[in-house]
Parts: sequence; C-alpha cells; structure tokens
Amino acid sequence: MTGTISGTYGDKYYEKGNDFMINKELHIVLGGAGAVGQAVIKELQKRKKEVIAVGRNKQIRGIRTLKADLLISNETNNAVKGASHVYLCIGLPYNSKIWTENWPIIMENVINACESNNAKLIFLDNNYMYGPSPLSVPCDELESQTPESKKGKVRKIIADMALVAHKEKRIQVVIGRSADFYGPNALNSYIYIGSLQNMLNGKKPQSLGLPNQDHTYAYTEDVGKALVELALDESAYGEVWHLPVGNKTTLEEIVKIINKELDTDYEISYMPKTMLSILSLFIPVLKEVKEMSYQLDNPYQMSWLKFHKKFPDFVVTPYSEGIKQMIISFGK
Repeated sequence: MTGTISGTYGDKYYEKGNDFMINKELHIVLGGAGAVGQAVIKELQKRKKEVIAVGRNKQIRGIRTLKADLLISNETNNAVKGASHVYLCIGLPYNSKIWTENWPIIMENVINACESNNAKLIFLDNNYMYGPSPLSVPCDELESQTPESKKGKVRKIIADMALVAHKEKRIQVVIGRSADFYGPNALNSYIYIGSLQNMLNGKKPQSLGLPNQDHTYAYTEDVGKALVELALDESAYGEVWHLPVGNKTTLEEIVKIINKELDTDYEISYMPKTMLSILSLFIPVLKEVKEMSYQLDNPYQMSWLKFHKKFPDFVVTPYSEGIKQMIISFGK
C-alpha cells in the first residue's frame, strides 16, 4: 500500500494525550477499497459499528477514509490508532517477488501496530499455503502445509507470524481463510478474469485451467459477513477458519449462469498448458498464474464445516444470485 497518512479521527474516535478511546469499539479496515474490504465495511455498518477504512489512495464513498503505506511502521501504527478491531484485507500485485519482499514487512508492521493499540487482528487469508498438490477433496483447516509455489510459501510465513503473535499473547488474532472469491467489483476474481470480463466485452470466455473441474467459490459479501462474525466472537480467536463457500461447481456451470444473465450463448474455451507456457515467457502475469495452475487443473474444494458448526444459521448466497450482483456491479 502506498501513500501517506491523511484524514482525521475526531474526538468521537480517539483523544490523543491519554490514549483514552471515547468509543470503545472502533473497527478499522485495511484494504477498505477492495472487494472484500468493502463487504466488511458494509456488514459493520449494518451492525451500527464505528468504522474507518484505510486504502491505497482513494476516498471510499460514505466512509471515513485514511491513506497509509503499510510498509512504513509508524504510518501503520497511526492508521490503526485507537482501534479495537483491525481487519487486514489488503491485496498486493500478483507477483511472487513483491509478495516475498513486502508481505512479511506488512504483517510485522500490522502486528506491532495492533500490539501498541491493544487491538484484535482479523486476517483475511487465502489457501495458497496448502500442499503438496493434489489436495484433499474437500480440504479443511488440517490440510498439509507444504506449499509448492513461491506465493504459497509466503502465505504460510505470514499466517504463521500472526498465529505466533497470538500464541505469545502479544495480540489476539483470528484468521479467516477464503476460497477463490467472486462478487461485486471483484476485478481479481478468477471468474472475472478471462470469463466474465470477456463476456461483458462481447468475447468468448477463456479458462487457464480445466473448466470442468469441481471447484468451490466464496461470495465476497459472505466473506465480509463471516469475517465480522469471527471478529465479534471472542472464542474464535487463536484459530484458522475456512470461510463459507457455495456447493461444488465448475467454471462451465458458472459460464452458463453468466450466459443466462447476459442473454448470451458463449461456450468456454481452454488454453492448453503448452500455450500457457509459451505465452508466460512474454506476459508476466501468466507466469505468475502458471505456478498456481494446480488449483485449476484438479478438484479444488474447501470445507467450511468448522465455521458452519460454530455459526449454524449462516446462509450462503447462491451462485445464481452472487453472479447476478457481480454483473450488476459492472453496470450490466
């Protein structure tokens, strides 16, 4: 995240000098401009919680917003000043080198800032640390963590950092681990990239992985709600939780849902591995995707049974409704 600290807290949130929080529950969302960050904010607002968003460089409509560089410790500390709950929902460019260099620094800065402010940390994680491939079907929180990819190794490092901080009683930490997500404004969703993006532009959808493999996807609004559920439950801390997903489906089935919403009749095509290998030599992002292709070419299903037992009344948004809302968010 880049930028500098800006914005004001006001006496309603924080009174400097004696570190006294007038409002004893202040929720700060790091990465508030992202698809999941926005979903977390929406859920917190529903629950009448005081919220501040921290984004890279833009004001987030309808919410008090700060800008901070989380690679700088004092800016990170200032960004979460007075917080009771800090949600780490940021995304970095999809680049192994950037992840390796920046993620551990960001996690260390956020842990230190939460410790200084006596704030709880709610970390939105993914499932890259699981391995080797193929994974159990479905995989739960006890899945082996011997990742084969560079990005997977980074995710294991930073998740372990957070859990160690909790074990050492420096801060309270809860980790919500999401499957591939989709939903309103989710530009980085696998469903959007290559499939929905192409279809919205009158082009044939294309998959970088086998489109007939069973997969589970998480709707961003469900992810946001689930993170808040965990954040507000004291007994959830110190653990990893798989966040809710829909029933197993395939990208072919998702494309059928999109076709129905757009009144189109596209069939999805598959980019062979030889072509992906050739193109990855010239297109950097494809090189980054290539190391994660095992997620696309094998059944990849997450079990959220642990979360479901904890929160039995949680209702998952059907793919048909989630895809509809995703399409609407892009103006269609």
